[in-house]
Amino acid sequence: MRANPQAKMLVRMDKGKSSEAGTSRSELSTIDYEVFLSFRGPDTRQGFTDCLYHEMQEANIRVFFDEEELHVGKEIADELPMAIKKSKIYVPIFSKGYVSSPWCLRELEHMVECTNTKPSEKEIMPIFYNVKPCDVKLMSQLYVRDLKKHEKKFGRQTRQKWEDALKSVAKIKGWELKSQGHWKFIKSVIREIVMKLKTKDKYVTEHMVGMDDQVEAVLKLLDVHSKDMHVVLIHGMGGIGKTTLAKVMFNKLNPLFSHCCFLGNIRESSSLSFGLITLQKQLLSDMFGSGFPNIINDVDDGIKVIAQRLSNKKVFIVLDDVDDEEQLKKLAIKHVSLNSGSKIIITTRKRSVLKANQTFEYEVKSLDSGESLELFSRHAFGRNFPSNDYVNLSRQVVSTTGGLPLALEVVGSLLHCQNKASWIDVLDNLRKIPHEKVLDRLKISYDARVMSKNRSSSTSHVSLWTKTKRMHSTCGKIVGFFQIIQFKSLFACP
Repeated sequence: MRANPQAKMLVRMDKGKSSEAGTSRSELSTIDYEVFLSFRGPDTRQGFTDCLYHEMQEANIRVFFDEEELHVGKEIADELPMAIKKSKIYVPIFSKGYVSSPWCLRELEHMVECTNTKPSEKEIMPIFYNVKPCDVKLMSQLYVRDLKKHEKKFGRQTRQKWEDALKSVAKIKGWELKSQGHWKFIKSVIREIVMKLKTKDKYVTEHMVGMDDQVEAVLKLLDVHSKDMHVVLIHGMGGIGKTTLAKVMFNKLNPLFSHCCFLGNIRESSSLSFGLITLQKQLLSDMFGSGFPNIINDVDDGIKVIAQRLSNKKVFIVLDDVDDEEQLKKLAIKHVSLNSGSKIIITTRKRSVLKANQTFEYEVKSLDSGESLELFSRHAFGRNFPSNDYVNLSRQVVSTTGGLPLALEVVGSLLHCQNKASWIDVLDNLRKIPHEKVLDRLKISYDARVMSKNRSSSTSHVSLWTKTKRMHSTCGKIVGFFQIIQFKSLFACP
């Protein structure tokens, strides 16, 4: 796979869509690839490599794919080292004619150099296509003959570099095609690459407390290795940590499934125009690639297509923040006959949103006093326990939050770097309303500080607060990450 303006690559779009387009020199300098395919065109391009490339496309992997034939008689282009440098995983496809191509050998040499320079960031995952690792180690004459020819043209020093690169990569455990069928072999390759890249993983906060026991409890309910289909309903009040738990579960289990999807904010998205259609398209795109969403024109189309595509498939689906059984019907969850071994997680504030014989329930409880103090301290002090002169104040503040992780995160971030007078002021406000109104209470406290801080000018802060109120009224809770950024900018240490 060689580089020039005719190179083809896949870009994963923001909404799960993908496009295939020519890649120019200027574009290459800004694109971070995930996989770089190196292959000899006449050997595999029309068959194996073409199938591999399109399966990567379906898996939403950004892959650099080039046409060797376009470079006959040319020196290695500037774009090629850049594409290799920006890729994370290198997949050389060793075929019988691989070493006959100086382009392939130059690519391999550069891949080895990049991997040696940044071993924690780059990885080579070779495929042995109708050759054996011993051939690549030059223990047979398969590649030696071509290397002798290259020595006459490029010199002994170049040959030695290429031999070293070949022997180095041959030591790496890769995939041997042997007598396997292409489809099954390619699926196993894609599965391992996706696991390495963690392309499906969801962002979770680094400050998690009390999560391990919850994860173990949900794992037990899912019974991942059983052949039964299990649906786990995770329920609890807003801000209790249902979404975070669901994301942790998804990141932990998605590598075990060929077809998986995390649909977030279903309650909010469903209320928007075309929101359900967008969710249907995302589900199909995440699980089967970019082609299927284009055939959905309305919700009924989506139900039909999802039911057809998911039928008898082993899947892992997380549906986050469901508040109406109708949403499950529109996403075809109640219409489809899933394969044994499928697992579904639903998060909701309403435990009555789904009743079925195969549904298991897990209620997310609030954090205990010790866990609450630890989570609060991480955001307020950047460590697991308060400063000595703030221990008593911290315990009092924590007692007002009802053990809600979101509340602890927001209040801790709000009080970071503040003096005791500010702490006491916030504490007085937090004490005025019962625990069940804690999120509204945070809004009141934050409102007072923003107004006093910015009454004189800051249009940008007023705009931020307007967004905050709108998000609060729409979502029913303060969205942690967005709020932390605002709090830190408003109450930053001098």
